[in-house]
Amino acid sequence: MAFSVEESLLWLDEALLVVDKPAGLPTLVDGYDPAAPYLLGLLQETYGKLWVVHRLDRETSGVIVFARTAQAHRSLNTQFEKGAAAKRYHALVRGVVEWQEKLVELRLRPDGDRAHRTVIDPVSGKPAATQLCVLERFRDYTLVEAAPKTGRTHQIRAHLAAIGHPIVADGLYGDGGSLLLSDVKPGYKGEKSNQAPLLGRLGLHARSLTLEHPETLETLRFEAPYPKDMTSALEQLRKYGSGRAF
Repeated sequence: MAFSVEESLLWLDEALLVVDKPAGLPTLVDGYDPAAPYLLGLLQETYGKLWVVHRLDRETSGVIVFARTAQAHRSLNTQFEKGAAAKRYHALVRGVVEWQEKLVELRLRPDGDRAHRTVIDPVSGKPAATQLCVLERFRDYTLVEAAPKTGRTHQIRAHLAAIGHPIVADGLYGDGGSLLLSDVKPGYKGEKSNQAPLLGRLGLHARSLTLEHPETLETLRFEAPYPKDMTSALEQLRKYGSGRAF
């Protein structure tokens, strides 16, 4: 896939590199296809050695930070481990969410079944908490903000699915179905099989990240705009799906 380092750049100094990751590009090398492009490798071609602080799933777009020194890496790791770095994700989920805010506290166990999913496990799972807030409601969908308080694998996806609102086009925790115009527009008469998806990948976007600069100690907030597919999907939902903002 086409990836422009310059266009994706959100912040660059001697300690930090922050970029807006496109959907479809894995953060790290793919074990099944080591020759395929991956974000860390592409960035290191331009900026030299980088330290990984956190990851985004292949199909998740948005803000991701890398450290440029070992000292910065230690500082950022501590912030992430202690929950001092505030992450905000926007997710388009199936169904109309009835509550306005909700704290989901369900213990999670990674690689818990044959599909290698993170599963809810009240006994052996690790504590996991996700704060949810409704941003916009549509006829059959809801845009929510998710603020993970812990950093478990697939935490947001697993928690949303567990409460009955899987993310659109999530093939691992939901039905995997893309969002089509016929799903949104009443009376749509075209053939479903001929439609290009409004949103054909996981509807999850890392919207913002707030952290303390490891050297200056300044509080920094980075925000990534919605990518084109998510913007288009929301525009159609607002046009035909009776959207209401909060």
